[in-house]
Amino acid sequence: MKKAVFAAIMLAALTHTASAQPEPRTGSALTHRTWTPDNNNGTFTNPLFYDEFSDPDLIRVGEWFYLTGTTMHAMPGLPVLRSRDLVNWEFLSYAAERLDFGPAYRLEDGKNIYGQGIWAPSLRYRNGVFYIFTNVNGRSTQIYSAINPRGPWTHWEMKRSLHDLSVLFDDDGKAYAVWGHQDMHIAQLTDDLLDIVPSTEQVLFSKTDGMGEGAHFYKIGGKYYILSANYAGGFRMPAARANHVFGPYEVNPAISKDEGFGLVRGYRLKNKQYPFEVVPPNPASRDATAMHQGGIVLTEAGEWWGFSMMDYNSVGRLLSLAPVTWQDGWPYFGLPGNLGRNPRTWVKPRTKEAQQIRVPFVRSDDFSEPALKPLWQWNHVPVEDKWSLSERPGFLRLHTLHAESFWDARNTLTQRAIGPVSSPTVVLDASGLLDNDVAGLALLNLPYATLGVARKDSKLSLVLFDQARNRSTQIAIGAKRVWLRAECDFLNEKARFSYSIDGQNFQPIGDEFTMIFQLTTFQGVRYGLFAYNTGKQQGGMADFDSIDIHQPYPRGLMRAIPYDKQIQLKAAVGRAPAQPLNVTVQDMGLGRVALRSGDNYLSVGLDGGATLQATRPGVAHSFQWMETPTGELILMSLLTNFYLRIHPQTGALIADSPGPIPDGSDGVRFIWTTPN
Repeated sequence: MKKAVFAAIMLAALTHTASAQPEPRTGSALTHRTWTPDNNNGTFTNPLFYDEFSDPDLIRVGEWFYLTGTTMHAMPGLPVLRSRDLVNWEFLSYAAERLDFGPAYRLEDGKNIYGQGIWAPSLRYRNGVFYIFTNVNGRSTQIYSAINPRGPWTHWEMKRSLHDLSVLFDDDGKAYAVWGHQDMHIAQLTDDLLDIVPSTEQVLFSKTDGMGEGAHFYKIGGKYYILSANYAGGFRMPAARANHVFGPYEVNPAISKDEGFGLVRGYRLKNKQYPFEVVPPNPASRDATAMHQGGIVLTEAGEWWGFSMMDYNSVGRLLSLAPVTWQDGWPYFGLPGNLGRNPRTWVKPRTKEAQQIRVPFVRSDDFSEPALKPLWQWNHVPVEDKWSLSERPGFLRLHTLHAESFWDARNTLTQRAIGPVSSPTVVLDASGLLDNDVAGLALLNLPYATLGVARKDSKLSLVLFDQARNRSTQIAIGAKRVWLRAECDFLNEKARFSYSIDGQNFQPIGDEFTMIFQLTTFQGVRYGLFAYNTGKQQGGMADFDSIDIHQPYPRGLMRAIPYDKQIQLKAAVGRAPAQPLNVTVQDMGLGRVALRSGDNYLSVGLDGGATLQATRPGVAHSFQWMETPTGELILMSLLTNFYLRIHPQTGALIADSPGPIPDGSDGVRFIWTTPN
């Protein structure tokens, strides 16, 4: 039954996607359209970025919000972004240009720091100085500070390692840190912030208290609050509060729970080497993708907003924004009446002035600038004299270095893959390759896949290596200039590869590749440009002319709201209502609609009952129009903040669902069509 339901969901999603109107590919010109959460109608759609931004921390200083997050083994690390409305962000700097504590950080001596490095930063501001405190595996806690968030950043190391710490600068000038996993600790920091004050360390929570890890520490209205992430039968966000910094603290087990926007738990990896054991998607798991690890922030307009990450399957851990409702002294993510659940689409935070749509990164690149765009990060510490943007202007040149495999290859340049669907196309000049060199485009993951040009016995061939199957597909080629493409669908977690020798006609190569979320790199898929030599040959080089990242669905809705049109609604999964639901969609502003049938409007009562009424449309007749991540329509009543659904047993319409569940059996998902 569960398999059948999941298959129906995916079929509905595929059917829906096929009928959508994606942004067209722009021919030879580079594509610069990219995901934006801003719907340009006063609303936004989560995630804020459709590429990985994990372990976020966010603060407000004056009229600006500032944001940073985990970057692990990717360098430079600790991106610093800013925004005026929490929706549109711009890149400012990286706080950590390099992180080099030995051979493992440089992919030397067979060592690596995949899934290690920079973790869970705490971003704070005091007396004109920005601070970032962050964990590094096997090291003491690192501190970065700057007067200007654009940098330069000063770096030093604490005397202690404080796991997943959060720092609070209290009103009296004292500084405190909360840290730990399950048994969470607290201590006062010394004035120089490099150590803890002797005899101040205490255990705040035991493992049975359910606070987990990833603390965010605040003082609000004279009370102390700690928000965290916990996995107890599924991801959730607990909170604790106290009247004194050292407690005692009262624990609320969940201020956010079960909110994954209906996303099905995707492929997972059980082991770290071939033959790989892959666990298939599990629609029965209701909280494996749920929001967790984040915090809250107050706007100048007096609104509270929550931010947290979600495990969004193979594209990585993504950042979402939630309205916060205070009830009984607790900051619940979500709206009144439906606490703990967050609408995927909602009204943007208020600002003094309307903000233009802005994204932090330009993804396509022709390498014509004198420096790498800030989107790019190296896989581990690069060898600086073995890459160049100036040796051949307009190209990225990677000199080949010895490596046994792509996994060990130094100077692999990466960018985070972006969803829900994207396709990188790389133009490679392979004329500089020597024997045993290979260079091209990679999906950096575990297992990984690479599509490149290899030279063996003075001959060139195109080689696709699928690590999941431990299989190579090889095609001899005569051309030295080739186009390499990967078409990545993160809704279904499948990728297909193709190549071209003229930039127009692409030929498929190899089999479909499954992309997996795993905890070895602890990141989502990354697009990588690589060049290495499997033998002892030196002196080879690969020249990359450009990379074009095409995104067919860069907006929060795959299909525009059909205002003033008649549509028919049917259940994406499950039974249909007694009569087909034929309605005309009326614009109520801010991405909200009323559904009219003749002279009647679909109305929701306080008990969730849905009826047709002959009346002027108002709040009871208004629905926030939004989509699940896989594109099905969901309608949230503005009266109750619960979702309309077709009851699986009776077929009746009722608005009583707190939010879509992954297997779709609750009847919340709709497919809409227009008459021919």
